[in-house]
Amino acid sequence: MIERILPRSAVGVDAFGDLPQASLHPQKALVVRHAIGARRREFATGRWCARQALAGLRVPEAPLLPGPHHAPRWPEGVVGSITHCAGYRAAAVARSTDVRMLSLDAEPNAPLPAGVLESIALSEELAMVRELGIVSPGVHWDRLPFSLKKTVYKAWYPATRRRLEFEDARITIDLAAGSFSAQLLVASPLRRHGRPLDRLGGRWLVGGGVLVAALSVPAEGTTAGAAEAAGAAGAAGADGTSGASGAAGPVSQAAPRHAPHAPVPAT
Repeated sequence: MIERILPRSAVGVDAFGDLPQASLHPQKALVVRHAIGARRREFATGRWCARQALAGLRVPEAPLLPGPHHAPRWPEGVVGSITHCAGYRAAAVARSTDVRMLSLDAEPNAPLPAGVLESIALSEELAMVRELGIVSPGVHWDRLPFSLKKTVYKAWYPATRRRLEFEDARITIDLAAGSFSAQLLVASPLRRHGRPLDRLGGRWLVGGGVLVAALSVPAEGTTAGAAEAAGAAGAAGADGTSGASGAAGPVSQAAPRHAPHAPVPAT
């Protein structure tokens, strides 16, 4: 499922649930040795997805050990992201010559706990969520801005090493296109084509009981199309969603199209 919202040059692998073949490199096993069994299985399946994605990119296998804020340290010349939530794990990678920033987030398609949306959303985002709920019921729209803001942080922090709060990015959701944009409300040290990079974007979808989002920024010197999500039909139908039948099965993989106080910690 994840491949539907990724840049054309990226490789993505996802799994609905934990996999018996998922194992950890001994060094990585030490990282979660004190975690409960469910957490270790979740961690192992997420890393298994990442290894499969790297293999699809033809990158030699190496341990993905945690770096700052527990984010994986990707091989030289690779950007990537791992995400997991109840019943779903996914990873995506790309060459840094194609994609400058890449992040994923997944959340259950279920309501947020009471009061959480009001604590993380701007007034215009609250109004947008109310309107989306009227236009397209069946999606828990309060959960989607929460997830999208996490994709922004997961992309921002590795690139800047700066904290970003939930209120520091204003999210706009395009229902018909299955896309989103994030306007940064803090000064950005990042630049693209000589101008501040203060607007990020990506795609999202709903399927298999989860909300999944991917944010990407093309590498400097590439055209915008190099990091666009695959195909006009990529993320969503006319209502911006895909039902449970949109899931590709227990495991799915997307091949690359080209030759081969922070709100949350990066996964």
